[in-house]
Amino acid sequence: MIDPHAPAPGQAPPRPAPARVGPARLPVRPGTGRFLVLAGVFVCAACGLVYELELVALASYLMGDSVTQASVVLSVMVFAMGVGSLLAKHLRRHAAVAFGAIEATLALVGGGSAMALYAVFAWTGGWGGVWADGPRCLLVAFSLAIGLLIGAEVPLLMELIQRIRRQDAGGAVADLFAADYVGALVGGLAFPFLLLPLLGQLTGTLLTGAVNVVAGGALVLGLFRRDLTPRGRWLLLGANLAVLGLLGTAAALAGDFERAARQAVYGDDVRVALRTGVQEVVLTGGTRGRPLNLFLDGRLRVSGHDERRYHEALVHPAMAGPHARVLILGGGDGLAAREVLRHPGVERVDVVELDAGVVRLARTDPALTRLNGHAYADPRVHVTTADAFDWLRGAPPAAYDVVIEDLPDPGITASTKLYAQEFYGLARRALAPGGRLVVHAGSDSLRPRVFWTVDATVRAAGLRTVPYRVGGRDPGFAAGPDRAPGARGAPRDWGFVLAARSTPVLRLDPAAPRPRTLTPAALAADTRAALRTRVPTARPSTLARPRYSG
Repeated sequence: MIDPHAPAPGQAPPRPAPARVGPARLPVRPGTGRFLVLAGVFVCAACGLVYELELVALASYLMGDSVTQASVVLSVMVFAMGVGSLLAKHLRRHAAVAFGAIEATLALVGGGSAMALYAVFAWTGGWGGVWADGPRCLLVAFSLAIGLLIGAEVPLLMELIQRIRRQDAGGAVADLFAADYVGALVGGLAFPFLLLPLLGQLTGTLLTGAVNVVAGGALVLGLFRRDLTPRGRWLLLGANLAVLGLLGTAAALAGDFERAARQAVYGDDVRVALRTGVQEVVLTGGTRGRPLNLFLDGRLRVSGHDERRYHEALVHPAMAGPHARVLILGGGDGLAAREVLRHPGVERVDVVELDAGVVRLARTDPALTRLNGHAYADPRVHVTTADAFDWLRGAPPAAYDVVIEDLPDPGITASTKLYAQEFYGLARRALAPGGRLVVHAGSDSLRPRVFWTVDATVRAAGLRTVPYRVGGRDPGFAAGPDRAPGARGAPRDWGFVLAARSTPVLRLDPAAPRPRTLTPAALAADTRAALRTRVPTARPSTLARPRYSG
């Protein structure tokens, strides 16, 4: 009799199907065990999202352009999660020990990522030289590694939850992803509202890693310990304790590390370093003959070497005309207000600044108050803490003779809305008849497209413009008020756009004290140089279609 299941002549016998791994031997009831697995999913998902947000936040702080950094992190991480899920299929027979090892590795990599990124940035000169492409490479490496590990969690957790109690695949997936998404929500809210303001990026991420390794280790060593060999249990316990010890040691040294890294970035004479609710503020110098420098989120906003040239060029051409009522958007350091107050006939100066911490320093820090001429002690100066865009929406029409925009560079994503056509339309509405608007537009020689996009955007809001620039920027300070430390290419100039309802005349007020760094002849020459960089294809930027890049 012929066996119908026998292989044909010359055909290899079929391989036996792999034996299904048996049900987990739990120390608790299946219902309790299933709840504990879902709780582990919740905690691990929260930690994973904190790692993701931390990479985006730190990359934006160190490298600028938060849209680009978020896109890089999210796209690489999601891709890596898919790859990790595929690779984890081969580990399902050893799901418990594999999950424990992955969580320990993820806690170490994710928890230490912020410190590693900041260390390389601080001690390699801000990615200059051979490190010119270092930030994005390191960011991609961490995003890839964390994404692979997070992606590997899902198939292993699915295997573990099915081993507790078999159910249809759709129900198991629904339960697993419900816990995962709720955990992601908690992690996403905890990062900006709890971890970042209370602990900072470094300590907050290290604490997240500690929570991650404890949750993963407790789930495997507590619930699935009978699935591990004695040797496997001890190895996994030792690995978890080692990771926890490393993270704890790093957290204990985080304060010293941050101070050393800050000195490596800013120099040895850091006097003030604080994180307000808006940004990190650092003051260096200002004593013993050293020039004062003000850094906001790692960008040099005020250099004592050349700030007067910048602020005189920003303010004085706009003040050549009626100037009884002046609005300064930004300028919380008080330096633009200092120049405004030098002009006779000023009756009121309104300063709208987002960060009350900067204004507080400008009022109280001895070196900064000396530099701004105690501008905030003048009763004509009135400060409002608000977002400039939101404030302008409620500003009275035709209320100001001069509007001065002393704002961060338009190439920084967070500032893009303050360089949009809609924003200039609001500023135009606030101008009195014959009033003038002046805008800091970045370096026209280093980034001409950005500069001429500002000009095109102001014109699209219904104003006539005269672009101009001033040179003489200190080459020793490559950052300048609109560049991150270590940026490739040191801007040697500042670009501005003067605007009004009718074409303004670029001149200096003859009734005001003569600026120390500006002359009409030099201003005219620098303006002609700016016009030679014109980009005729530059188009207006709007809230829905931002065009500031490169």
